[in-house]
Amino acid sequence: MRKLLILLLSALLTACSSAGGAVSTVPAAPPPGKPKTVARDLAVPWGIAFLPGGDALVTERDTARLLRVTPAGKVTELGRIHGVSAHGEGGLMGVAVKGDQLFVYFTAADDNRIVRYRFTGDTLSDPKVILKGIPKGAIHNGGRLAFGPDGFLYATTGETGDRQLAQRRDSLGGKILRMTVDGAPAPGNPFGTLVYSLGHRNVQGLAWDPAGRLYASEFGQNRHDEVNLIKPGANYGWPEVEGRGDDPEFVNPIITWPPSEASPSGAAYADGSLWVAALRGERLWQIPLGQDGAAGTPVAHFTGTYGRLRGLATAPDGTLWMSTSNKDGRGDPRDGDDRILSVGPRRS
Repeated sequence: MRKLLILLLSALLTACSSAGGAVSTVPAAPPPGKPKTVARDLAVPWGIAFLPGGDALVTERDTARLLRVTPAGKVTELGRIHGVSAHGEGGLMGVAVKGDQLFVYFTAADDNRIVRYRFTGDTLSDPKVILKGIPKGAIHNGGRLAFGPDGFLYATTGETGDRQLAQRRDSLGGKILRMTVDGAPAPGNPFGTLVYSLGHRNVQGLAWDPAGRLYASEFGQNRHDEVNLIKPGANYGWPEVEGRGDDPEFVNPIITWPPSEASPSGAAYADGSLWVAALRGERLWQIPLGQDGAAGTPVAHFTGTYGRLRGLATAPDGTLWMSTSNKDGRGDPRDGDDRILSVGPRRS
């Protein structure tokens, strides 16, 4: 009996409850330092992709501008992406870079699409549509682009308010897609198509940990926003399930929040944690991750300090860059908005 009590006490001391009711023994992660403003007076900066030298390419959703932002804060407009039809939650969104190729995800007149450019110096040339026909709507357009550690391009899409698209394998809506740089299905995709995972409402964040595990942040409806650990071919339940359903047909999220605390957009990995930018929740969430990928207790930082947070990316020096989204029609713009902030580790 005494041995049993000791084991129980030990478990209670090391366990902590994560959002969504799961139990984790993941150690708490160190908090970030104080953010500093890198760039200001922008308009709905959405995507952030870093170049090897440390500069970032930043998209503005509504203006269709592509910007180059240096760590010292110099902002250069590289141009406006042709064909963008910004409306509602659509516009110029994701951006990704691979060598001398630049990829953007945007809302066009009839669809959402991915276009590849040749990128040399500060010049864009040779635009080529590599994927078109992604459903578009006034809401839930997805839009995140990122290259995975496998070298393939991943894209997130929304179901545009047409809920059943998320469950249809023949639709590109409500999915995470995986493709080559030419827009073809990547080798090894679970269904032989572009679809990598399905059953998503609106994913706007992708991040990989050092072991190559993929995490995605997803907007729920009224009850549960989510972070999911993505497996190829897995079904994440929408619209049949919001949050945890404990249904063997669908995969449960590893973290859930009420939308008032999250509305999660960008995601990034740094310093042993998954970080998620919250729009409605106006905070930066830190989720410590264990060696096995298990999620610890989420911790909120900067709640209400900077307003709505949208973009999030890890810079080559290991710092996080995050963008505000206070000019998107749902926020309360402050002096200097919208801005890009840099967050490093806490200095002792």
